[in-house]
Amino acid sequence: MPDTRTIQAHLAGLIDQAARAAVANGDLPDVALPEPSIDRPKDAANGDFASALPMRLARAAMKPPLEVARAIASHIPADATIDPPEVAPPGFINLRLSNAFIQEQVEHVIREGAAYADLGLGKGKKAQVEFVSANPTGPLHVGNGRGAAIGDALAAVLGAAGYEVSREYYVNDAGTQADTFTDTLYARYQQLFGRSVEIPKDGYPGEYMVDLAKALRERASDGYLRPEGEAAPKELGPAGIELMLQSIRAALDSFGVHYDTWYSERSLYESGGAYDTAMRILREKGLLADREGALWFSSSELGEDKDNVVVRSDGHPTYYASDIAYHWDKFIRRGYDLVVDVWGADHHGHVSRLKTATGAVGADPEALHILLYQLVFLKRSGEAVKLSKRAGELVTLSELISDVGADAAKFFFLLRSPGAQMDFDLDLAVKQSAENPVFYVQYAHARLCSILERAREQGITPDGGDVSLLTQPAELALVREMMRLTDVIEVVASSLEPQQLPHYAMSLANAFHAFNDSFKQANDPSLKVITEDTALSAARLRLVLAARIALARVLGLMGMSAPERM
Repeated sequence: MPDTRTIQAHLAGLIDQAARAAVANGDLPDVALPEPSIDRPKDAANGDFASALPMRLARAAMKPPLEVARAIASHIPADATIDPPEVAPPGFINLRLSNAFIQEQVEHVIREGAAYADLGLGKGKKAQVEFVSANPTGPLHVGNGRGAAIGDALAAVLGAAGYEVSREYYVNDAGTQADTFTDTLYARYQQLFGRSVEIPKDGYPGEYMVDLAKALRERASDGYLRPEGEAAPKELGPAGIELMLQSIRAALDSFGVHYDTWYSERSLYESGGAYDTAMRILREKGLLADREGALWFSSSELGEDKDNVVVRSDGHPTYYASDIAYHWDKFIRRGYDLVVDVWGADHHGHVSRLKTATGAVGADPEALHILLYQLVFLKRSGEAVKLSKRAGELVTLSELISDVGADAAKFFFLLRSPGAQMDFDLDLAVKQSAENPVFYVQYAHARLCSILERAREQGITPDGGDVSLLTQPAELALVREMMRLTDVIEVVASSLEPQQLPHYAMSLANAFHAFNDSFKQANDPSLKVITEDTALSAARLRLVLAARIALARVLGLMGMSAPERM
């Protein structure tokens, strides 16, 4: 019998078989048969799945869609996975899964355990998700946290979908911003020794720069000090950046986000490295031009609106040049089949030209997916939260985690489409009630654990439970919702829409709460999870166990904990 991963393909096969039988029997003319599609109806009253094949065939068959539907439906063979098909206007074939098939999925979930809903979509291909990658010139802020939640969840889903996934943080430790960071840090460092030095006009005013300077003084005393008027020693900037990276790593660790690779931008410029190679490829293709004292990438020849500078007149590569080299390294040197870059929306203008350049250096631009996410606005008591005085910018990620916790922050960051601006309600995120979707979902998991624990205390286990005893509507509805997780993983992996995860988690939690509460509302002692009927209790406990597995899985994909008590 098929499982949740293969049921749609199985049903499509039944429809195709029936359509061919209808042609062979003369009920339909001998016309080309398109691939039958199987979709989930928007209204559950129309069944679990439906096929619109009759409407696609109607013109070629020169028959009304409803007549085509009846002809095909009459030839659908008896099958253990479905009840007899239903035909509905204007020409749908509606299919309802049989109770026996739904009940069997409880066993399937339990057998799969923590790997439940894994797919083979990626076929072991190498995928990289690069996210956050904030300049190491200041602490991570709330916006970076949204990028962290999105990137980490996408990486988890791609892994579940069958890709070999690597998480990467690109460290911008070269270029103008790194130079400005060094100049600012050196000014703060000199101030600690009584020198009257101003930070650069375009420098970083946050108090954290003073803290970094103090940390360097504690480490090296006046070892970084040079005669007044001289530039900072070359080792000061990297030392400060490393301290900043330690802070960034700590914030991400507390957020439960971990990387496989921290990739240094400076490494691109090592002799014979990615930068030299990428520029050589572009020059050999005749796509580099020297003019106006700068080096230009002739991107207009490849369909872009204009050419773009890759080396400025002062001889320094632009960040566009760095990105070209970096993506050559991703695709060509390291051999990733799929690359997902999670960026802030302010990089919108960079998307098209980077995809163009990626193709120019020999990679497949269609394998590069750039996901842009919008700003986050924090609210408390209905009012916007002001900027953090200490950080000199938006509220830091560490401050947010301290306020609401990592789980709540991740859930809320994922709740809306990345392309939509979001208002983060700090009061709602800590509310211990069903109004708070984070509490609602995690409390469902805790209740599932509580039921299993209470049963153990009474000497009842799920072992050996007969799932064919699960016939109540709320029981079957819960299983149906569990079965949707495979669809959700496929959609998120294919469309890069991480918001599907929290919405599915709420639907699954709602199905469990409805299942559990239906017993409470009924004045019937048999309508409980644990009843005097030990066989029925064991069957329902198997359902509870399966639901716990499914809910823990989706929480895990979001990088959240699955609490056993609340």
